[in-house]
Amino acid sequence: MPRLFTGLRVTPEISNALAMKRGGLVGARWIEPENYHITIGFAGDMDHGSAHELMRALDDMPSLPPFSISIAGLDAFGGDKPRAIIAHVEGGDELRQLKGLSDAAMRRAQVNFDRRRFTPHVTLARLRHASALDVADYLGSAVLMPMRMQVEELVLFSSRDSRGGGPYRTEQTIELYDQYEELAY
Repeated sequence: MPRLFTGLRVTPEISNALAMKRGGLVGARWIEPENYHITIGFAGDMDHGSAHELMRALDDMPSLPPFSISIAGLDAFGGDKPRAIIAHVEGGDELRQLKGLSDAAMRRAQVNFDRRRFTPHVTLARLRHASALDVADYLGSAVLMPMRMQVEELVLFSSRDSRGGGPYRTEQTIELYDQYEELAY
């Protein structure tokens, strides 16, 4: 059974800049840069029939014009018990609209999906035994200048059953604006 999620690829330039932040934190399991992505919607494990239904629903998703997002600063998830180092993603209304379209496609395909609050980010490391103090020290010294990237496609990724962090495989690429461009003229 495939484990599926929709997301955005991170550009090579951003991936390289984020990779420069690896290291210097005891207890961190760093994600390989080729596996950096921004999860939009997590559908999880499903049978092949459901996976094909999801692919069909994503193909039928309404189009959006291209838009920009920013990678803007580092943080940690987990508070006093940090569990991940992340890079924040800011995308405004367009990114929230894309999230809504992805969720709607998952509903149409009748697949269960994660309904937690959407906090767009790139996971850089998973933390096992890192102390909150060590994480605070790391974040205090790891400066990340804001970077922008253009969003023109949504990707349906699959992952093998693992402890997280990849490897991820592209199952489908949905161009966001094919129909939008045709309608705009």
